[in-house]
Amino acid sequence: MLDTLGLDTGSEQVYRGLLAMPGAGVAALAAYLGLTAAEVRAGLDVLSELSLVRPSAEHEGGLRAVSPDIGLDILMSRQQARLAAQQQRLEESRVAAAQLIAEYADQRSVAASLGGEQLVGLDEIRDRLAHLTREVREEVMAFSPDGAQTEASMAASRPLDRELLGRRVRLRTVYLDSVRNSPSTTAYAEWLTRLGGRIRTAPALPTRMIIIDRATAVMPVNGDDTAARAVVLTGQGILAALCALFETVWADARPLGASPARDDRGLTGQEEATVRLLAEGRTDESIAKRLGVSQRTARRIATGLMERLGARSRFEAGVLAVQAGWLPARAAH
Repeated sequence: MLDTLGLDTGSEQVYRGLLAMPGAGVAALAAYLGLTAAEVRAGLDVLSELSLVRPSAEHEGGLRAVSPDIGLDILMSRQQARLAAQQQRLEESRVAAAQLIAEYADQRSVAASLGGEQLVGLDEIRDRLAHLTREVREEVMAFSPDGAQTEASMAASRPLDRELLGRRVRLRTVYLDSVRNSPSTTAYAEWLTRLGGRIRTAPALPTRMIIIDRATAVMPVNGDDTAARAVVLTGQGILAALCALFETVWADARPLGASPARDDRGLTGQEEATVRLLAEGRTDESIAKRLGVSQRTARRIATGLMERLGARSRFEAGVLAVQAGWLPARAAH
C-alpha cells in the first residue's frame, strides 16, 4: 500500500516487523516474518535508504524502526516535492509546445494565403493525411493514378482501411484499368471490397486526389512529382467542383469485377484514352504514365490503334480518329 512512497511490499513487511520487534536482528525478523535472511537484508537496505531505520541504542548491532508518524511524514514530503518538480517540468513543456504550435500555425497561415495549406515533402504529406483520416466521419473518395500498388503500400494501408470501414466510413477509390493486370493489387482491392469498400477502375485519371467528408481535399501541386508538394483545399466552391469531378469519373468507371467492354465505336476505355492522348501529341512515356502501364504496353496500344485507322503518323491518327467518329473535331487540333 505504501509503494507510491517508495516502499515495496517486502520492505514494508520488514518495517512492520521492526515496529513489532524493536531491536530484533536479521535472524529473528526472518523467523517472525517467514522470510529468508536475504529478503530481510534487502528490506533493511531499502528502509535505510529511506531513513526509516536507525541503530538501536538498547540492542548493540540491532536496528530500530523510526516511528511511522515521523518516518512516513518525511516520505510523503519527499514525494510531494518530486510531484511539484514534475508538475513544473510539465508546465514548462506545455509552454514550449504551445510556442511551437503557434510558430507552426503562423507558417500555415502564410501558406493558406497562397491559396491553400501547402505541404512540402512526402513525410509532411503523409503526416497530414494520417491526421485527416483519423478525423474522417462519413466518407473518403480517392483517385489513385499510380497503376499497380507496391506490397509495402498495400500492407501499410490495410490497418487504416479496416479501422475506417469498421467505423462505417464509406470508402470509394478509382484505380487505373491497368491494376487489373496486377494480381497483388487485385487481391488487395477484392479484400477491401469484402470489408465494404468500393473499387472501380478507369482508363485514365486526371490527378491523384483524396477528398475527406466532402469538406477537405488533398492534391499534388505537380502531377509529375506527387511526393514533392501537395495542397490541402477547404473552400466550398473548389470542393464542390472536385466532388463533381469525382462523381463524373466514378459514374463512368467500371466495378473491379466487370470485364472490359467496347463502346459502339469498338474501343475499350483504355483505347479511347490513348486516342485522345495521341491526338494531344503525347509521347509513349506520357501515355504510359497516364494509363499506369509500361512504355512498351503504351506503344503496343498506340500502334494497334494506328493500324486500325490506317495512319502512318500520330498526327494523321488524330485526323483519321475524328473522321472515324472516335474523337470530336476539336481534339485533332
